[in-house]
Amino acid sequence: MNIFLQLGEYSMKVIPNIGIFNALIRITCGLTIVSYFTSKLIRRPWNNSYIIMILLGAMKVAEGIVRYCPVTALFQEGQEKLGNINIKDLGLGNKSIKDFMDTFTNNNKLEDSVKNN
Repeated sequence: MNIFLQLGEYSMKVIPNIGIFNALIRITCGLTIVSYFTSKLIRRPWNNSYIIMILLGAMKVAEGIVRYCPVTALFQEGQEKLGNINIKDLGLGNKSIKDFMDTFTNNNKLEDSVKNN
């Protein structure tokens, strides 16, 4: 399911970036939040924070239905950009940042890099 959004001169193709199980969890939690704060709003209609929580719950329901989360998309885009930066550009060798960080998280690679240097 692809959704094509066009706002003025800007256009964006929205492809699902969350799984079915994640979408069902978002729908369930969103509907729970909406119903809970709607019942609270009936008792205290002057409290504006309930309206904000209802809108946040509705947003979670919409994310679950469409299976697109803008925060997840932003995070994935940042990870892709981070993976494309080479340490060579920073003057620290000819590795990508992911490979460079793997040397610190995996002891075998760390020992190999120490032996090679």
